[in-house]
Amino acid sequence: MSKEVEKRGRPKHCVFILANHKNILSAHIGEKSLRYFSTNNDKFDVKFIETKDHPFLLAREGEMLLRNGVQRKWHMNDLQSFTPLRFMPPELMNYQGRALVIDPDVFAAGDVWDLLSRDMEGKAIMCRPCSKITRDINGKLVSNVMLLDCAKLKHWKVEQQFNKMFDGQRDYKKWVTLMYEDRSTISLLNNCWNDLDMLHRSKRWKQSWNTGLPIDFVRADKLDTFPPLSWLSYSRRKTVGDDAFFGDYKTQSDKNQEDLFFALLLECFDDGTVTGDMVQNEILLDHARQAIITSRSSNTRSGTKSPSLPSHWTSASPPPSQEGRLRDSVPLQSVARATAPTWARAIP
Repeated sequence: MSKEVEKRGRPKHCVFILANHKNILSAHIGEKSLRYFSTNNDKFDVKFIETKDHPFLLAREGEMLLRNGVQRKWHMNDLQSFTPLRFMPPELMNYQGRALVIDPDVFAAGDVWDLLSRDMEGKAIMCRPCSKITRDINGKLVSNVMLLDCAKLKHWKVEQQFNKMFDGQRDYKKWVTLMYEDRSTISLLNNCWNDLDMLHRSKRWKQSWNTGLPIDFVRADKLDTFPPLSWLSYSRRKTVGDDAFFGDYKTQSDKNQEDLFFALLLECFDDGTVTGDMVQNEILLDHARQAIITSRSSNTRSGTKSPSLPSHWTSASPPPSQEGRLRDSVPLQSVARATAPTWARAIP
């Protein structure tokens, strides 16, 4: 952004990364990916939106809210308790400028400036549809990656709208799938900016840093797809609690994703963004797996070639002026190191 524009009071474009106490590590890695793959870092800011800074979330701990037509308890200890804050950027930007909001498990593999600076064609929101089959803008939409024109979203008042869920005036599921938004103000992003299985690690039970730990997020009821399943889920919650029978986080089967995560983690150690003490603390709190140390050591010793992105990330890419170019590989020099980094050896 030019100095003349900034002097007029318009803020820089900003990427907001959501986080709570359970996923601050992955949020730092997400920030690293944004900075590492961009050649325009002077043009945008990156900021965290953390649940601890918004006490209205904690004030409702344990209370019942409306979620997909049924009553569910609100828990700050849920893996995704940051979700209502997806709608906070316009307020934080004083309803000016442009913002990109992403969940903490979203990692860039291309220059995010191509997205931040794109022509929004007068729309207030750009995002992905929930469905992988159809790009129907009238259906449910994904809010975990949204490009926002903040001046057009002055009706977003997060604390007020959050509290309405506890009075039965607003449904959590409808809110986070943007069903309350005027569809004429929304446009759909190309899949490359929020690949629901790859760039965005939306399969929460396969997150690299959580493998083997107990699942700690609330699964959605499937009232609108298969009601009997929802009835069984309701009975389970009433009988044995929200988290019973969910098991543990599973192993990530795609080595490309594993390599990308650990290569970016090592870069964070190199510049001090993440420290050994931080990782040790996250492990002690069960926010990251103990085996993350062994896995990092294994990845750094596995060879000298940088990890490659899956082919479908780079094939049939849209023109750079529209959707940017995804890189053919992840040239993270640190991946080629022959020995485990100091932090891996230092933590018991």
